[in-house]
Amino acid sequence: MHRFMMGLARAMAMVGGVVLTALILITCVSVLGRTLNTILHSGLSEALLGGFAKTLLDTGIGPILGDFELVEAGIAFTIFAFLPLCQITGGHASVDIFTSRFPLRVNRFITLVGEVLFALVLALIAWRLNAGMQSKMLYGETTFLLQFPIWWAYAASFASACVAAFVSVYVAMMRLGEFVTNRELIVQEGAEH
Repeated sequence: MHRFMMGLARAMAMVGGVVLTALILITCVSVLGRTLNTILHSGLSEALLGGFAKTLLDTGIGPILGDFELVEAGIAFTIFAFLPLCQITGGHASVDIFTSRFPLRVNRFITLVGEVLFALVLALIAWRLNAGMQSKMLYGETTFLLQFPIWWAYAASFASACVAAFVSVYVAMMRLGEFVTNRELIVQEGAEH
């Protein structure tokens, strides 16, 4: 079961990485286009390039239409796509100034409570994303510039949030098993905190 969950978490992180890379490229191309558009509209470029500046502008050099809408829609998906891997590897940041002095059993209990709360919060977020998606579908809301249905972004975020909640419930169950049996069931693969 752990191998399946780890594979699922890694697959989600890879998909999230592809989407994040695409969002970065969209942002960079849009900023470059906006900068070139500004430069080509300046009096200096008109003086130096003459009609060529107008020809370049006529090709459509400028920002990507709706770039912020695409980034807004994609970034929520990527956040939820990275959460399962972070959760299963124990990659979340933690501060253990006081708890490092506690006995192992107490630390396991604290970890268990944190994992259960995290799983509950992710399940709540997935539930509310589903409600939001249903609402956006019902009213047919679209984005301002690109006019794509807003529920698409909700659906992508909902799917990745469901996977994150699923993996979090698994991790919480493993932490419960660790607390009950007093032995390590999931090896922390994340960074040392």
